[in-house]
Amino acid sequence: MVFKACDEDHKGYLSREDFKIAVVMLFGYKPSKIEVDSVMSSVNPNTSGILLEGFLNIVRKKKEAQRYRNEVRHIFTAFDTYYRGFLTLEDFKKAFRQVAPKLPERTVLEVFREVDQDSDGHVSFRDFEYALNYGQKEA
Repeated sequence: MVFKACDEDHKGYLSREDFKIAVVMLFGYKPSKIEVDSVMSSVNPNTSGILLEGFLNIVRKKKEAQRYRNEVRHIFTAFDTYYRGFLTLEDFKKAFRQVAPKLPERTVLEVFREVDQDSDGHVSFRDFEYALNYGQKEA
């Protein structure tokens, strides 16, 4: 298990450096200082690090976020039929005709304008992801 491998001294917790290594091992990237600071600020000061239970909670949340982001990417790719890396109004109309054929075109245009944050006529993955996340928080 990653926790044991990173807790080389058998302290029973992961230090700041141990945590960074664990994230690299599990997720393939080095966490930012902000991410590590955020995690370490929630640690009980008496333990000096992240206990196994806390580590498992962090990993579970990161896995869920990763899975959600992959689903969003999958939906975006399904709409981006020309693999351009962005969606046009036509892409939106086509997608909405498939999933909500009775939706008025004016509504589709309003949704597109709302999602196209920088009004460049293209919805980037970032715009798309933001819109879906914003919708999640509103519900």
